[in-house]
Amino acid sequence: MKDKIIKKATNMFLKLGFKSVTMDDIAGEMCISKKTIYKYFSTKETLIEEGTEVVHQNIHRLMEEVISQNHNAIKENFVMREMFRQMFQSFDQSPAYQLKKHYPEIYQKMIANEIEDCSQMFRQNIEKGIAQGLYRADVDVEAAVKFYYTLIFSINENTKMEKDAYELEGKALEYHSRAIATPEGVIELEKNLLNPII
Repeated sequence: MKDKIIKKATNMFLKLGFKSVTMDDIAGEMCISKKTIYKYFSTKETLIEEGTEVVHQNIHRLMEEVISQNHNAIKENFVMREMFRQMFQSFDQSPAYQLKKHYPEIYQKMIANEIEDCSQMFRQNIEKGIAQGLYRADVDVEAAVKFYYTLIFSINENTKMEKDAYELEGKALEYHSRAIATPEGVIELEKNLLNPII
């Protein structure tokens, strides 16, 4: 029951907004009493926190799945982008923007986890690209990782509408890739920019 509540509540939070969905709304949607929800979650904040952790784990699992498909480094970033598009396409407002605005403490905790995961993934991607000759061998990997996640997180937490955030992320990916690509990498990037949907 706890997992069902988390799943339903998280979907509602992401679709309708963290602030606007009440415990009454969740109970009504699930045809259970509010008391049942409070049996598992003492506050709405606790429910949001556990829900964001589940979303974080799902994202992590999907990212691992994309990495295991063994695309070249540049293609991998585009496949990852498409995965995120499918995951968040039904939301009008950016979940990160809402969370930061209404529940900053939960947001900060989530971001610390996300930065750790994303840094590791970006680092692996850059090292893979260098090995494949798509990124320059002289790239300062740590600086490139930091620049890229700073760009991506800044877009997400400061852009209200999800579709605008998605568009800006695409420009950030191109900017990041061009900054570190070899001539072969630029050719691969152009190919993926012409055909971004996998």
